[in-house]
Amino acid sequence: MGSNRSFLPILSRCLLICVTLWSEPSSGLSSKSPRRPNIVLILTDDLDIALGGLTPLPKTRKLIGDAGMSFSNAFVASPLCCPSRASILTGKYPHNHHVINNTLEGNCSSKAWQKSEEAGTFPALLRTRAGYQTFFAGKYLNQEKNSKYYNYTLSVNGKAENHGADYGKDYLTDVLANRSLDFLQYKSNYMPFFMMVSIPAPHSPWTAAPQYQNSFNTTKAPRDPNFNVHGKDKHWLIRQAKTPMSNSSVQFLDDAFRKRWRTLLSVDDLVEKIVKSLEVRGELDNTYVFFTSDNGYHTGQFSLPLDKRQLYEFDIRVPLMVRGPNIKPNQTSRMLVANVDLGPTILDIAGHDVNKTNMDGMSFLPVMEGKVNSSSWRTDILVEYEGEGSPVSDPACPLLGPGVSECFPDCVCEDSYNNTYACVRTVALSTDLQYCEFDDNEVFVEVYNVTADPYQLTNIAKTIDQEVLEKMNHRLMMLQSCSGQTCRTPGVYDTRYKFDPRQMFPSNSWPPSRLRQKK
Repeated sequence: MGSNRSFLPILSRCLLICVTLWSEPSSGLSSKSPRRPNIVLILTDDLDIALGGLTPLPKTRKLIGDAGMSFSNAFVASPLCCPSRASILTGKYPHNHHVINNTLEGNCSSKAWQKSEEAGTFPALLRTRAGYQTFFAGKYLNQEKNSKYYNYTLSVNGKAENHGADYGKDYLTDVLANRSLDFLQYKSNYMPFFMMVSIPAPHSPWTAAPQYQNSFNTTKAPRDPNFNVHGKDKHWLIRQAKTPMSNSSVQFLDDAFRKRWRTLLSVDDLVEKIVKSLEVRGELDNTYVFFTSDNGYHTGQFSLPLDKRQLYEFDIRVPLMVRGPNIKPNQTSRMLVANVDLGPTILDIAGHDVNKTNMDGMSFLPVMEGKVNSSSWRTDILVEYEGEGSPVSDPACPLLGPGVSECFPDCVCEDSYNNTYACVRTVALSTDLQYCEFDDNEVFVEVYNVTADPYQLTNIAKTIDQEVLEKMNHRLMMLQSCSGQTCRTPGVYDTRYKFDPRQMFPSNSWPPSRLRQKK
């Protein structure tokens, strides 16, 4: 499996799954340099936190969360696999890395992406600039038929490796665990390493390992206050959902919920194997271990059967736990972090100057080490999504017309062309707020006071103080055009930043301007 080739060409050619291993660094750093920390990033696929996604992962919570810091306000820059993964790898918001959906046409792992963005991804910088040996196993970005648990093809350093349906040899989560253990065994012991394990679970088709197929048999999707209720004051795509849902839809989403949890039991085993291997090798105390997801997920909220792609907490908030040197155990942080911060944080750990990159995110290493408090930390992040839709009508739902996609048999659709929005997500000492604008004919605005309304039942856009709306609209426009350092400027509710909206808006300037037009 060893290779001296760079990180980029291998991953560029991957169609399904990549497993890559290099045993030589390409930088001029000496192996006699002071040993820097090792770094492990475990990335799940569609793992929510709002609906109890961590419940099936007791070993993960104990070995990573209890041993380090859990972030209760961790968000993604976009609630869809490929844009989110691109944000993780590049440290950039989607408007800067230009990946808008899961297709080649949407710039997902396209030639343009490979040429313009891939060389600046943090794993590539770890190898070429920081002298780390690097390993990647699992789902990279997206291509057709990814996230399969059996009957798939791995690209092992560019060589195709076919897998069938034999659990002992082919179950993907276990294969990724075993390849990760192989890397830990055969890597160089004289240089720090970065290992990224990108697991398909709990993404569909939700195929559990045989020993877990009967787990959670009585479990149902949570019946939270926003379950199976009408989104009466929300964007039209949410308003179109039929309430109450059909019995078949409820049964389907409950069954999917159980299956998703079952796949996570193997993820829990994988985490345990990796952490225990690091411990046995005497490397755990010098290793940062990150655990997170590319986006959240919903099952029945606002009568949407199941998917992601929406602006609400269940789709954009994700689990994030980290253990490592100088991180005290059993900590929970309310500090606002996003997946664009993972790359800068990991580069910071490796000793690479993040200011020498053009990443939009910021390192939260000082947060983990207790060197920064909430009054001096950022108060807002950007969430943006460009909706997808079919140019022709769904034959089963002709009355909906063209432009919708991801439609269920009862004509409830999860996406559409004008499900295109941008949000400012704010977490400050006295404020927990979400402000969103849609790029549609309604110029629709949604605003939620998440402190008072954690299930986002009431859109307060028409009742909130106009000055607040003007401030948030201005901040949104700034973030939508930000790049690099300008994405890290203080927000509206930052105590270091005083903003008078009257300086920016004439008295008759409301409603706010529309989102920037699609390029």
